[in-house]
Order: sequence, then structure tokens, then C-alpha cells
Amino acid sequence: MTNEEIQNIFLLECDEGLTAAEEGLTACQIDPTDDEAINSIFRAVHSIKGGAGAFGFINLQAFTHKFETVLQQVRDGDRTLDSGLLKILFQALDMLSDHVSAIKGEADDPDDREICAELAAIADGAAQTVGSDVAETARPVSDVEKDADASDHDSEPDFDLLLADLDFDLSDDPAETPRAWIVKVQPKAEAMANGGEPLRVIRELCSIGGKVVDLDISALPDIDAIEADQSYVIWTVEIDGTVDRANIDEIFDFVADDYILSVSEAATASEAKLEPEAVVLPAFDPRNGPVDIEPHTKSAVTPVASTPTIRVDLDKLDRLVDTVGELVITQAMLVQRLESFGVNSGDEMSQLEYLTRELQDCAMSLRAQPISAVFSRVPRIVREVEAQTGKNVRLDVEGESTELDKTVIERIAEPLTHLIRNAVDHGLETPDERIAAGKPEQGVIRLSAEHRGGRILISVADDGRGINRERVLAKAIERGIVARDAKLTDEEIDNLVFAPGFSTAQTVSNISGRGVGMDVVKQNIQALGGRVTIVSNPRLGSTFTLALPLTLAIADGMIVKVGTETMVMPLTHIVECLQPQPGDVKAVGPGRNVLDVRGRFLPIQSVAAALDIAEAESDPSKAVLVVVETEARGQVVLMVDTICDQRQVVIKSLETNYRAVDGVAGATILGDGRIALIADIEALATCDMIVDDLQVAA
Repeated sequence: MTNEEIQNIFLLECDEGLTAAEEGLTACQIDPTDDEAINSIFRAVHSIKGGAGAFGFINLQAFTHKFETVLQQVRDGDRTLDSGLLKILFQALDMLSDHVSAIKGEADDPDDREICAELAAIADGAAQTVGSDVAETARPVSDVEKDADASDHDSEPDFDLLLADLDFDLSDDPAETPRAWIVKVQPKAEAMANGGEPLRVIRELCSIGGKVVDLDISALPDIDAIEADQSYVIWTVEIDGTVDRANIDEIFDFVADDYILSVSEAATASEAKLEPEAVVLPAFDPRNGPVDIEPHTKSAVTPVASTPTIRVDLDKLDRLVDTVGELVITQAMLVQRLESFGVNSGDEMSQLEYLTRELQDCAMSLRAQPISAVFSRVPRIVREVEAQTGKNVRLDVEGESTELDKTVIERIAEPLTHLIRNAVDHGLETPDERIAAGKPEQGVIRLSAEHRGGRILISVADDGRGINRERVLAKAIERGIVARDAKLTDEEIDNLVFAPGFSTAQTVSNISGRGVGMDVVKQNIQALGGRVTIVSNPRLGSTFTLALPLTLAIADGMIVKVGTETMVMPLTHIVECLQPQPGDVKAVGPGRNVLDVRGRFLPIQSVAAALDIAEAESDPSKAVLVVVETEARGQVVLMVDTICDQRQVVIKSLETNYRAVDGVAGATILGDGRIALIADIEALATCDMIVDDLQVAA
């Protein structure tokens, strides 16, 4: 593994650590005494610090050290985690994220002087207030640690340092003292292969009060037999018993798999007399199980186990998904070819179809990611807009474990950012306005995700003022977006916020006022084959809902004929298919019909008319009527000529290969090699030819 590959793994682990720290701080907002949350924050920052030192990211290492010092004080109970400190810790986390982005090349090196000064003042203030006990807890950087930070990371370790530079204490003290921790550390070959330096681990142990009491070099071979990627040394470090075991474990958080580790309690002098022979338990190798390291103390080893994982380059997953897609097409072609010769496909082809679907499901699951990858960015956005507007905001998040395709996740980040900023800036009132309206001073933004009907719904809701429709309409007329005599429904007025160049902001600011943002939301979501809907109530708030496909690659579809065209209708939208009986279809105007479905009248839309397809059936009573479920209109009926088949289809982008076509979501290749268009159900259902509000009770 190259150094670049190892560094990329570190950066991925940084992202995971930032997410864990964000979740921990959010939990602390609810319960500042949540020890597990505080520990998770500390572990995340500590791990990032360890990796930063290993790769020579000095700025990141220096900042995390200051961050970690304050967290240590909170964890040890020497500083109360109040709202003021939480705010500073959130700012520190944002700065930490900026440092990681700079290492990735996504941003310039951040200016962290102000937040560093605040962290230093907090740490020094705690030491001055509490006294020497906290000074011991906060622990100034030791000379050994300073040497480690200042050392050249590319230089070879000085073998003399193994014995001379570490704090040895080989004397026997017969006095009774609290049980000390005995830590035995043996690097594995993986530690060398991954670019680790064992001496840094030993220095970390020394920095919390450890002393090297033994160095076992009995396994060291003759110099001509030494292999550079192997380790032959076992350190024994004694740490004062007053040090918490968790402090020791955290040192190995980042490198646990690279070391054979044994942590035990030393026997007291009286126990040594009563038990001259040590009780020996095996150390634990996370990969290979128990490993014998001969201790001279009573051992209490805690096994470290983890679920095996592997990181795969995204391009490889993309190729896998593309290949599976082609396999689906080939399998469909094979079935079609056999049927054209009058050959029964038989059990073998059924098994092939089953295996193809299983392979497709597995391939798609590899690309699936929890939406928390996007949701984790939202708290920072809220904090930034909150600070700029002076508003008091609480963010509630639900469904962050909901999974969808990685491509969809990557492309919803920008639309979601615009929606969140809009909700805080335009949706919520100022604290004074909320109090005057009889509301709590703190506004609430609710961000949620859920699976529904083969799609994912992402909602951004606020309990603010709602959309001021009079103002929106007046602004739209002023900008020439709608005519002065236009008669619009509430829903149509709400959707004016998506018009290009539309803005109700009184002044241009860093947040809003330039008329870009909401139109970007609509365009980006439509490009994903999704839709945006709005529900707004004056003085109660607004909810923006994004309806998105779970994947952009493969879908189940119904193949239909419409005039001269063969089309595919996604099964996720289809409720039922009907052959109308006499009297089921009723005319409500020239060329406008409704279908009586068990007492409910649903508007009928001709797919041929909407897409200008020739030679299609124009009489609804002689056509096949497909009832579909939509986000914007509820249930609507689409009229087609016949239903041909039902099968999996591989979705190809029409916009990429040709151009965008209204009413068409994409294209696919059928089993006989023909190209079929995939219907955009939402666009067809909201076509201008559908009569508004025809879904009335019988």
C-alpha cells in the first residue's frame, strides 16, 4: 500500500471522526452530562490528532492538541459543559473540518488564531481556577512530546532513543502503592507497512505518566537477518494507577490493529509475596486471536474485536454497477430471442433471472450510503446562518440512517444547503417577532428522510411565518414573471419561489437576495428525476419536500405501447391498471375526461397527447388506463394503448446522450435491442392538459 493510499484512508477516517464529534456535541446540547457523548468527541479528536502527527500535518496536529486539551478538562469534570462552552466547541469543530478540507485540497489553510486563543484561554482559565490538580489533568506538553512534534517525520528513528530518551525506572519500591497499569506493546508488521512509528505510541504513553520499565529485545536476530518491515521489540510501560484505563485505550484508537497489546494491573507488594507466580492470560491480536507475551504481572486483557471492512475505489463500484446493468440487458435479450423461436425459457432461464436480480441488488447495496453523509453538514450551515441573522434555531433531525445511492447523495448536497439557508433566513422570525406572535423564542427546523413507495422523501420544515403569498405574487408581477391579471391558486403562488431570478429579500446579503438558490433547487432535483413540493400555512410555517429515486441505475418497469412508441412506466408509481367498463369514463369538457374508480373521480391524461405521439388510441373507453400515485397531484390516470410486459430496465440518461425532453425521465434498451423511453410520471401527471382539482368525491 502506497503512502498516498494510507493518507486517503486517514482522510476518510477524519470524515468519520468529524461526524462522530458532531453527533456527540449535538447529544451534549440535550444532555451536557452525557459521558459517552463527551468520550466519543474526545476519541474522535484524539484519533485525528494521532493521524495528523503520523503524516506530518503540523497545523492540524497543533489545532487538535488545543481542542483535545479543553475536551480533556470537560471529560475529567474540571470544567462544566455549559451553553457558552458548547458554542465554542462547535466553532472548534467547524475549524477542524476546515483544516481537514485544506489537507484534501478543497480549501485554503484556515486562519485558526482566534479560536485557538479562545481554547487556550479556556484551558489556562481552568488551570488557574482549580489549581494544581487541574494543571496535572490538563497536562502541559512534555519534553518528549515536544520532541515528537518537532521531529522530522521522514527521518529514521534513533535506536538510542529506545533506551536513552525514554523515562526508565528499574528500581524496586517495596512500599505499598495503588495498583499501577502494566502495558506491553509489540508492533506488528502492519504497523511498519502502514507508515506507523512505534516510538510515537510509547511517547504518548509516557505523556500520561508512563515509564518504560523493560525493553525485551530477545527476539532481535543478527543484523544480517533483520527485516526492515518486521518488529522484534516489546516495550513494557508502567503507568500510575490513578490514570484512567480509558486514557490508555484512547492512545491505541487509531492504531489498534497494528499492535499486539496487553494491559494489566500490577501486583502490589503484599500480593507478590502471597502469589509468587504470576497468573498469565494471553494478549490479543485483533486479526489472529490470542498471542503469548510472557508477562511478569497479573493480567487482565480486554480483547479488541471489530467487523472486517474493506475500502473500495468508487470507480470500481461504478464499473460493477454498469456491468450488472449490461448483464440485465443481455439476460432480457436472451429471453426475448428464445421466445421468438418458440422455445420455452424453462427453469434454467428463471434461475438466471433470479441470480441476475440478486447480483443487481448486491451491486446497488454496495453503492448505498446513509443520508447522514449529507445531513451531517447541516448543523454547521444552521449555526452559520443563525450567527449572521441573530436568530435562535434548534435543528431536529430524523431518518439520517435512511440509505440511497451515492450518486443521489452527492447531488442533493447543494439543493439541501439552499433549502436550509432559506428556512432559517426567510422562514423563521427573529426572536422578538416570535415572542410578539406568541411563539417560543427559539425557532425549529426539522430535517427528515424516509422511504416511501420506492422513493425517498426528504423534508425541510420550519415553524416560522409561512409564505407571504400576497408579497410573493406582487413581487412576481413586478418582475414580469406572471401577468397582472393572472388568477393563481395558493399552490401556484407558492411555486413562484422556484422561478429564476425570484427573490423577496429586501436587501442583498451573503445569505439571500440575488434570486438564485430556489431555482437551483428545482433544477437539480428534476435532473435527478425527482420533484419538489411545498406546503405552507401562514404563521405556522412551511415544509419543502424532495421526492427522489433511490437509484439512478436500474428500475422495475411496465412496458407499454403508446401509438408508434414503446415506453416504460416505473412500477413504483403504478397503483393499478384498468380496462374501463361502460359508464366508468365521464366527460367534463372538450377533450377532458375523468374515470370513476370505486366512487372517486380521477382525471385522465393521454400520454400520447402530452408527448405528441401519433397513431395512439384517443378513446379512453377503448384504451388501458393506468392509475399512478404522484407527489403533486395524488392519484391520476394515464391512458396508454396496451401493456406488453413487466421487467427490470437499465436507466440511461437521455439528457447526457441526447437532450432533456419534457415528460421523459430517461431511456433504456429492451430485450430485442430497441430503445424505449422511460416516462416521467410526475411531469405527465402535472401536464397542463389535466384539469385542476378534478379529484372530487362522487
